[in-house]
Amino acid sequence: MPIEIEFSSHSLLKIKILQSHNFNLSKEIVEDIIRFPDKIDMGYKNRLIAQRNLDDTHVLRVVYEKKPEKLLIITVYPGRRSRYEKN
Repeated sequence: MPIEIEFSSHSLLKIKILQSHNFNLSKEIVEDIIRFPDKIDMGYKNRLIAQRNLDDTHVLRVVYEKKPEKLLIITVYPGRRSRYEKN
C-alpha cells in the first residue's frame, strides 16, 4: 500500500507562486520527486530534502517530514545545481 503524501498549506502556496511565474509545477510532479529523487539530503530539524535536476543548471528541492503514517511536504523551491551539488 503506498504511503499517503500530505501537502502543508505553505507548500501549496509555494506551488501556486511558482506556477504564477510560469514554472511548470504540480502536486503530481512534487510527489514524483519524493518517490524518485536524484538525491536526498538531511535538512533542518531532521527533515529530508528530495532533489531532482530540472536542466543543466537548476534543481527542484522538496522539503518533507517522514511520519509513521504519511509524508508531509513542508516546502518546494528551485535552486542552482552548483549550490547543491559537489563535484
